[in-house]
Amino acid sequence: MKFPDDADGDVLRRLEESGFDFSTAWEIDFMVDFDSWPPSQDALDILEKEYGPIEVYAPDDDGDGYILFNINSPVSYDLIMDTQKKASALVVSFGGVCESWGVLQ
Repeated sequence: MKFPDDADGDVLRRLEESGFDFSTAWEIDFMVDFDSWPPSQDALDILEKEYGPIEVYAPDDDGDGYILFNINSPVSYDLIMDTQKKASALVVSFGGVCESWGVLQ
């Protein structure tokens, strides 16, 4: 497979090199960061309405807080980019951005 030369493409290349099965549906975690904590309830409601149950991880000694949501789907570059773009657009007015994701093999 060919992936773009960016951070998300790098992750996908590493997954491919490890034998990741791109044809199988996986639970993909997406993290939404906010400029200030806690995020507004309106932002949380918007994310939950769009993506279903969310998890709130408050800031602690290990890092800043974030909101987590999951999508169950085969992993693809387009899905990753489209989801991050859409989630970011939904919460940008609340100081939110979705720029990270992960999947456990």
